[in-house]
Amino acid sequence: MSRAQNTASVPGNRREAVADALERIAPRLPAFEADATLDRALSSSGLRGAAPETAAWLALVAYARHVFTDYDDLLAEGYDRDSARHFVLDDLNATLGEWGCRRQVSEDVEESDEG
Repeated sequence: MSRAQNTASVPGNRREAVADALERIAPRLPAFEADATLDRALSSSGLRGAAPETAAWLALVAYARHVFTDYDDLLAEGYDRDSARHFVLDDLNATLGEWGCRRQVSEDVEESDEG
């Protein structure tokens, strides 16, 4: 096990490991958004066992989808999750791009059930 993997498995260092991953993934993410994304990654039961990079990415995508797109409004209007995700995909990727993400969300890739 590498030192990074060993350190990330220690509860007190999990936050730091995910924060470091988030900074690499989205270098222009504002501090407030980074804190909110980090809180989401650490509080999600589905992301607790995930590698820091995976937890950071999935939490970032879920956060951006819910806060910076019309995703929740579309769900409230009766759209199913896949349709709502389809309609917000461009806005979601634009937001991720503004934050410096080189990776984008694709319709072909099933994201976490985190949102």
